[in-house]
Amino acid sequence: MKEHNPYWYLHVGRASELSGLDAKVYRVFEMLPGILSLSTLGMFVVLSFVNPVIAAYLTIIFSIYWLFKTFYLSIHLRHNFKRVRHNLSIDWNERLESLKYEHIVHLTIFPFYQEDYDVLSGSIRGLLESQWDMKSVVVVLAAEERAGSGAPEVAARLEREFGSRFLACITTRHPSGVAGEMPGKGSNISYAAEEARVRILDPRGIQYENVLVSAFDVDTVVYPQYFACLTWNFLTAERPLRSSFQPVPLYNNNIWEAPMLARVVGYSSSFWQMIQQERPEKLATFSSHAVPFLALYEAGYWQRNIVSEDSRIFWNLFVRYDGAYEVVPIAYPVSMDANVAPTFIGSVRNIYLQHRRWTYGVENIAYILFASLKNPRIPFRKKLRAALFQIEGFWSLATHPLILFAVGWLPLFIGGDAFNATVLSYSLPSVARTFLTVAMLGLVASAAFSMHLVPKRPPEYTRFRSVALVAQWILVPLTMVVFSSIPGLDAQLRLMLGRYLGFWVTPKSRKASLPVPKPAVST
Repeated sequence: MKEHNPYWYLHVGRASELSGLDAKVYRVFEMLPGILSLSTLGMFVVLSFVNPVIAAYLTIIFSIYWLFKTFYLSIHLRHNFKRVRHNLSIDWNERLESLKYEHIVHLTIFPFYQEDYDVLSGSIRGLLESQWDMKSVVVVLAAEERAGSGAPEVAARLEREFGSRFLACITTRHPSGVAGEMPGKGSNISYAAEEARVRILDPRGIQYENVLVSAFDVDTVVYPQYFACLTWNFLTAERPLRSSFQPVPLYNNNIWEAPMLARVVGYSSSFWQMIQQERPEKLATFSSHAVPFLALYEAGYWQRNIVSEDSRIFWNLFVRYDGAYEVVPIAYPVSMDANVAPTFIGSVRNIYLQHRRWTYGVENIAYILFASLKNPRIPFRKKLRAALFQIEGFWSLATHPLILFAVGWLPLFIGGDAFNATVLSYSLPSVARTFLTVAMLGLVASAAFSMHLVPKRPPEYTRFRSVALVAQWILVPLTMVVFSSIPGLDAQLRLMLGRYLGFWVTPKSRKASLPVPKPAVST
């Protein structure tokens, strides 16, 4: 296989799928992130015992670094927020009048497992209420065989009610127990895309280069001109067939019903993606994203044997096209649900598991390093930058909040009498607190931005609920540790020890009495 396929490693998922030296090298790469993070945290603990002065100085240095990083990221957040507001004010359909776009077909895939009718119908209605000709849109309802008979029944009802309003609407049923596949979104949407090719694109003679695939989460509700904005960006991109297109995910469909913790975590995730849109050199696809069908087809669709298929597809394409592939940030939002369960404890559990799945994207580091060794056609500078960005990002995620809010304060408690008698022992709390307090002023900006992203308050909620939307940001230090560092470290340790994660499906539900979510951003 290797002799005839120069990209034989394109869909490698883990070291256990390889043999010989390749397996050993890949295993070392899998262990690397966990080793780096544990070494950093372990260094602080050891220094707190053997040389608390150095540990204290390092804590201050980290606090200063965090201050400058917060300032830097806040600037990016502000710029992207302005771009999103500007893009929402543009009539993208009017912009398209000067371009030939009637040949573009939008293939939208909604993978679902055990979600109920109301979740899916809300997403479908969102498509129908957008300002776009639905006769150029193909909808694929991607069910799972392992979900039982309920999923096909839901899909059949949706086809009956809405199918005739699209160019085509089909249901696929991803078979369970396929060798080499992991049950999850990646294997499901890959199966759905191939079914759409065989059942819709080829019979109708639709050219692959004219098809844009929007791989949506099941709860994704598009904003009114999503398709027009996406089409314009595709047609004006420098390399349209070598680019993915990333909207901004806003977790605000159910934001008024969500508890405070879920709101903070949801908005924090949205803000991080907005920041990443201002740093396209660090941007990979995430959650709901769009990809040219031709590129997908040539790369063999999304990877079927990993957890983080939404980001891995970018790296698959990056490797497949020898580094000549990029993500175009479109600074236009799509709306999804905040992670909510019937009970508070259930919400905490679900948020943790969801973020552990997201941070399991650390598995991409081993893939990038291994593919870099195997593909000499990728320019060295691109390979090095990609690897360093990913390593630094996951290392920071797992270690920095723990250092700033927990481990870094150990010298005060275990430094002993000699350290406690020094001026530094008295200075550490005040100096570090000052830097962290100034850094936390960025929360004021976050609170202000978040209020512009909230849909109109339903009549059943009082103004106190609006006040709570601002006050909730005091929870950020807690959420950074509990729902960022700890799940990130959990994911890295599992990968390091070879205890590989499977795909965990975030439960989605919606009250039947609720109207179709009305995404809104104040302009």
